Amino acid sequence: MADRPTVGVVEAVATKALEELDAVGDAEALERWRVSYLGRRGELTAILRGIGTLPPEARRQVGAAANAAKARVDEAMAARKREFSREVTPALLAEDSIDVTLPGRPVPTGRLHPTTQTVREICRIFASMGFDAVEGPEVEWDRYNFEMLNIPKHHPARDMFNTFWVDYPDRNGEQSVLLRTHTSPMQARIMEDTRPPVRVVVPGKCYRYEATDATHEWQLTQVEGLAVDDGITFADLKGTLYEFARQIFGEERRVRFRCDYFPFVEPGVDVAIDCFSCGGAGCRTCGRTGWIEIMGAGMVHPNVLKGVGYDPAVYTGFAFGMGVERIAMLKHGIEDIRHFYANDLRFLKQF
Repeated sequence: MADRPTVGVVEAVATKALEELDAVGDAEALERWRVSYLGRRGELTAILRGIGTLPPEARRQVGAAANAAKARVDEAMAARKREFSREVTPALLAEDSIDVTLPGRPVPTGRLHPTTQTVREICRIFASMGFDAVEGPEVEWDRYNFEMLNIPKHHPARDMFNTFWVDYPDRNGEQSVLLRTHTSPMQARIMEDTRPPVRVVVPGKCYRYEATDATHEWQLTQVEGLAVDDGITFADLKGTLYEFARQIFGEERRVRFRCDYFPFVEPGVDVAIDCFSCGGAGCRTCGRTGWIEIMGAGMVHPNVLKGVGYDPAVYTGFAFGMGVERIAMLKHGIEDIRHFYANDLRFLKQF
């Protein structure tokens, strides 16, 4: 091409470009063609850039011819693109076609953890008996976890709870914040803010500093229950827990109440059901006793009632607490509590 473009040069380049365009066979070749003629260093582009060097009269003539040529080339290129698009689109549609008559692919569905399922079942049973479900803090004050439950500082009953203390000194420089060891602190919290009658269950996580084995975990889930009103008796406690045991373990279950000690109830009892493996005859599951303990319970201690401003001469109540994992283990025949937190899908998919 000459240094100064002419009308003849413009027409020759345009004709050559259109002839080569007819021979282009696919989109990749079309892109190479476009770069050679219309790219930054393409032949038509170079002509358009060189027009400014021409004399005024030649500039008008060559400029008009160059613009017209570029318009023809652009139009021809667009038409060629449409041809390729029409050829490619049916192939793509055939490749991506969906047979709407086929059944849909199954969507995997999640499920609740067995501990969560058991918590919900427990709360549902007590809701049918008039109990509300509430939750409380997992990081708790010593005051609620121990002192207001009739366990003052240096009380020997504190040895029953292997406690995780939080380094948060109070005014006396003593540690008074902890990870709650049971859900019982909510007894005091609820009664502080509520006048009788009170009927609640409290599900939640608890923490104890102890070694793990088949029946113990450092993190566990409990459900606490509390009922306070004028005239509540031990018979009400027995009737409530007997109904709970029959609903969750089966109508044929027998229930045993036996004296036990808990500092926040008086009298205290442990609640057991007859062994579902041996029917009470004695086997390995029940330790040859014929009974399996499921929870602790008792009548709310008068000191606990006084501590929250209730008059124990007027109001009485009962409380109970159970380990949710233990209930699930008994209900489903699970032998090791560690399965609940091992994240083994083979175990979890069974529920």
